[in-house]
Amino acid sequence: MIERRPFNSLGGADHGWLNAKHHFSFASYNDPKRMGWGALRVWNDDTIASQTGFPPHPHGDMEIITYVREGAITHRDNLGNEGRTVAGDVQVMSAGSGITHSEYNLEPGTTRIFQIWIIPDEHGQPPSWGAKPFPTGERSGRFVPLASGFKDDGDALPLRTNARVLGATLKAGETTHYSMDKDRFAYLVPAKGAVEINGIRLEARDGAAIRDETALEVKALEDAELVLVDSSR
Repeated sequence: MIERRPFNSLGGADHGWLNAKHHFSFASYNDPKRMGWGALRVWNDDTIASQTGFPPHPHGDMEIITYVREGAITHRDNLGNEGRTVAGDVQVMSAGSGITHSEYNLEPGTTRIFQIWIIPDEHGQPPSWGAKPFPTGERSGRFVPLASGFKDDGDALPLRTNARVLGATLKAGETTHYSMDKDRFAYLVPAKGAVEINGIRLEARDGAAIRDETALEVKALEDAELVLVDSSR
């Protein structure tokens, strides 16, 4: 089963400095049919104006992944971590027992991110943060784990959940495949470009909610950049 969720069907709000679109219920957007997908709880498509951002605020017991699509995001937290994550790269914050952080766009232009929250398997663990570059050339034509709770995905940023976040870039006409267990949940969003997934067309920033599938065939109709979350129930 693959359910296309068109970008124009997403909830969201325009706050001026932040234009947010929500694939799942979040903040003032509430849809009982879109409360999450497996362990995936939040997928926000955020456009952040220059010299603005999210001021310090707390989180607990959530794996928060930021995939930067354009521009850069600057992170600071109460553990003393600081970092600037640029387009194509990823940061992971394991909120654990509690962390306070800020995320600002200090760039001269707009920053666009996917903000992905996944429910952890254990609660109350020490908080942590990390970031890593993932050159798009290294995921050309295939899905590469960017963040993962599986030890075999050794180059990925660690997650404290039975899930992985993957990225791929495809040239127009290229096809790639992804295998998954039938009892798992997947959610795919093209950050750029139109694709077909098992014959179903997705435009850029559409979502595809996937379950009861064991093989995904993704064909790029245009040059495309993809993000996929594979999680447990």
